[in-house]
Amino acid sequence: MKQRKFFYIVLCIFFSIIALSCGGKKYIKEIPYNYSSNEFSKTTQESKSESDSQYSVVDDNPQGLNDDTLKIKEKYSIIMEVMPKEIRDYKLYSYIDDWMGTPYKKQSLEKQKGVDASYFVQALFSDVYNETFSKTPDGIFRSKAIQLFTGRTFLKEGDILFFRYDKFHPISDVGIYLHNDRILACTARGLNIYNFNDEYFQLRYVAAGRLKEKK
Repeated sequence: MKQRKFFYIVLCIFFSIIALSCGGKKYIKEIPYNYSSNEFSKTTQESKSESDSQYSVVDDNPQGLNDDTLKIKEKYSIIMEVMPKEIRDYKLYSYIDDWMGTPYKKQSLEKQKGVDASYFVQALFSDVYNETFSKTPDGIFRSKAIQLFTGRTFLKEGDILFFRYDKFHPISDVGIYLHNDRILACTARGLNIYNFNDEYFQLRYVAAGRLKEKK
């Protein structure tokens, strides 16, 4: 009987201590969600400010490019296997993006239906660079608006590439140099991006042309 009474007293004391602890001001103060909306907001902002002050802010779009241009920049940096900052001629990539995969068709220029390389280059330079060319490979090659050169190490975005397929047509086809030995050309597989180092192109390459700066 005495043992039961003693146990009962100890139990009462135990629950009293818990009640006092849980109801104490110190415990209530330490509950993490026991803030008013304003207090919580203020505390969160202060914590964020302290955290942000530990890191430097990097602007990854200093040019203020729109979302569409940023997507093009990222897409073609992956295709070219270069850093996004290396993709500079946004108008060029935006223009060719709509034409990618268009089947080859002689003397044609119809998006996703048929395209001839020289017709495409003529349209591209007219729409993007406001420069008028002939629609033939040889006509583009002879244009006074471009500076011809043969060195491959000088190639940069937008340069026109000239190819020779047979002795009867010294300048038989054209392409566009993009980046990192990637070129835009039209073959039996259509208008696509190819590796300039492929033997198919290397054996046929004649020269390159770059649009002259207008005075």
